Formats: sequence, structure tokens, C-alpha cells
Amino acid sequence: MSGAVRARGVAATHPGLKRRINEDRFCARPDLGLWAVADGMGGHAHGDWASNAVVQALEGVALPADFHDATRTVADAVHSANRRIWAEAQRRTQQMGSTVVALLVQQGCFSAIWVGDSRAYVLRDGVLHPLTRDHSQVQEMVDRGLISPEQARDHPRGHVLARAVGVGARLEVDVVTDDALPGDLFLLCSDGLTATTDEATIAAVMAMPDRQAALDRLIEGALAGGAPDNVTIVLVAVEEATTLSLGRGVA
Repeated sequence: MSGAVRARGVAATHPGLKRRINEDRFCARPDLGLWAVADGMGGHAHGDWASNAVVQALEGVALPADFHDATRTVADAVHSANRRIWAEAQRRTQQMGSTVVALLVQQGCFSAIWVGDSRAYVLRDGVLHPLTRDHSQVQEMVDRGLISPEQARDHPRGHVLARAVGVGARLEVDVVTDDALPGDLFLLCSDGLTATTDEATIAAVMAMPDRQAALDRLIEGALAGGAPDNVTIVLVAVEEATTLSLGRGVA
């Protein structure tokens, strides 16, 4: 575990240029070091309801003091949302679902927790590292060597998920955990960003010193790329925590 750090985030969502309803939601709980993006499944009834249910589960969670226990609690909240959405889908006899990618930064560590194709990256020492792997049919084809990563980018089945919150009674949640270092900059996003903007461009914009300006530029870039889907982005910067020592004096 590395030294004490603190994390600060900025977030934004945009419906894009083609969708009438924004089915994306984000969660920002800087007091807990917790952020998330959820993308309701396009083409399915009430995707906005499903993504909202995911975010509500994360916004209502109380985290234990231990980092690894807190990570498990976040994953449990995703499972809770899965049960709620699945039950509602059964009641309505309509398929509903959502992706989720969550970031927890505490005690010099981070965890990325995800289901679906919303992604997490970290920009560290100028290099952009993907932290998540899409739960999609196209990614499975890449893993099996059936298509190349370049072919996957514009594949017609690119939006077909292999895993999502709320589409089944049981759910597998993936987690990666590592040290959080001062200078790290995390990106959480829905596929509305990654479908329109390549990773080299994302990395270059993230390197801008002004986080809010970088966030705005990423949204603008997605819109310039046509933004056929909703676009949601969270940027979280990790800084070294400073301790102020107060001496006792005489007035």
C-alpha cells in the first residue's frame, strides 16, 4: 500500500446528438472516494430506469473502514441493483439492463469494479492504461482471435453486451485493485466516448493541466465525432495528501 493520497473528481453527461433520452447516469461521492458511470442498455425498455437503479444503489451504500471490505461492499451494491432490476424486468415482462464501472480510491489504493462495456483507464506518467475489459460479444471475438482489435472498433455488433446488470438473476462482477499513486488520473466513461474518440486522443486531452477543461474537451470531441450515443465521463485526479501540523502557541 502506498502513502496517503486524496482524490478529486469532475463529471459530466450529455445525451449526444441522436438520442432523445439520456440513459447514462453517474455517481460522485468524493467523501468516500467513490465514483461510477452507468449506461442503460440502448434499445431496451427503460434503460434510464436501470442505470438510475445502479447509481441509487451506489449512492446509498455505507462503506466499512477497511479498503478491501469497502471494495466488496461496492460490488455487493452492484449485485443488489442487479436483483432489483431483474425483479422489475420480470414484473414488467420487459428486458432492462445497465452497464456499470465504479472507482474506489482510499488508503493509497484503488479498485475498479465493472460490468459491461463502460470503461476505466488510468493515465500514469503520461501513459494511458486500460483497467477494464469490455464484457461484449465483440471483445470475446477478439479474445478468441476471430477478429483484430482494429476490426472490433467498427464492428456492427459492437454494442451487443455479453454481460450487464439486470438481465439475469445472477451476475458476475469483475474487480481490479492496485496502488493509487500521486499524479494518477482516472477516467470512467460510457461507450459514447470510446466509440467516437481513440485512446491516443483521450490520453492527450487527459494530460491537460486543467481537469475541467479536459472534461469539457472530451465531451466536445465526442460531439464533433457525431455522438450517436449518450456520453458520460468522470475524471478523478489523485494527489498526495498533506498533513497540517498545528503547534500550540501563546496569543
